[in-house]
Amino acid sequence: MAKLVGLLTAGGDSPGLNAAIRGIGKAALGSYGMKVIGFRDGFRGLMENRSVQMKSVSFSGILTRGGTILGTSREKPHRMPVGNKVMDMTQVLIENYQKSRLDALICLGGGGTQKNAYRLMEKGLNIVTLPKTIDNDVYGTDVTFGFDTACGIATEAIDRLHSTAHSHHRIIVVETMGHKTGWLALGAGIAGGADVILIPEIPYDVEKIAEAILRRRHEGKNFSIVAVAEGAKSRENAAALQKVIQKKKKANTQKEKLKLKAELQQVESRYSDNTFQLSRQLEKLTDLTSRVSILGYVQRGGTPSVADRLLATRLGTACADLINRGKYGVMVASKGDKTEPVPLKKVVGKRKTVPLDHPWIECARKVETNLGD
Repeated sequence: MAKLVGLLTAGGDSPGLNAAIRGIGKAALGSYGMKVIGFRDGFRGLMENRSVQMKSVSFSGILTRGGTILGTSREKPHRMPVGNKVMDMTQVLIENYQKSRLDALICLGGGGTQKNAYRLMEKGLNIVTLPKTIDNDVYGTDVTFGFDTACGIATEAIDRLHSTAHSHHRIIVVETMGHKTGWLALGAGIAGGADVILIPEIPYDVEKIAEAILRRRHEGKNFSIVAVAEGAKSRENAAALQKVIQKKKKANTQKEKLKLKAELQQVESRYSDNTFQLSRQLEKLTDLTSRVSILGYVQRGGTPSVADRLLATRLGTACADLINRGKYGVMVASKGDKTEPVPLKKVVGKRKTVPLDHPWIECARKVETNLGD
């Protein structure tokens, strides 16, 4: 009997998702004689049993398309909005998996998707995942598909902002995405020649940034580009957040944990406009006009880069091979030029942050980029 495989994309959209779907589908159908069905809109589609039979024609012409042909959502199986309530729908997903007579379910997504897929795996489902996110923060893989494209888009934006900053003798603060890691800001900042790069892994001192900008001014460089990750924080703000996080870790009861979770959200909300605060502070300290440019969702859209198409295709075909061999409960990771199945248990609950001794950090310092410290 031919294996029947289910496929869904969850979390935020990302360049390369369709390339991965194509890689999985063409290898599964063509090389291994499997059957593939796609579920619409992530885990919600599996919960509502909204599926589509995927044939060879389904994968035609999608390699270069951004987004996902299956649609996506951020909804979690164990906390899914149903009517006016949030309910645990895990059992419904399991029943639909069984009704569809699936041999395996493939979940494409970032850290949250890996965690949700792991929960289903613990309930007995045959799960294989692929690491997708522009943030590049999924643990256990060298790189995630979507990152290279987003980094290229952010770099091009910084390139374009140089002329405006130079012409008007301004500071331009460019905010990239990246969640709670600095891969995107660091990569695009170095490639785009940013003068200051601020990432969550290195809490910054605003006065040291101002000093670096004034030093440039004294050298005759009357503009500066500051690339800042959305999760970057000043030393003071980072210390305040860390204090609450440590208290939450030490909490003994569920009531304490919920109370501290609410407190943490409250503290984080105070710094939601952190980039604008930084811009105002720099303007005051340097007497230079400062403007903010938030790149936002534009980084997630459009045609995937060559690197992302290659990576997504490699991971997708490797995924089909693993299912053919009956290898489940793993994430298909990129390791150098090869792929490797990493147990989901080793992936969930972890985040791949930028190591302080990473070559990109060293490189940035050597070209005299200020990192806020």
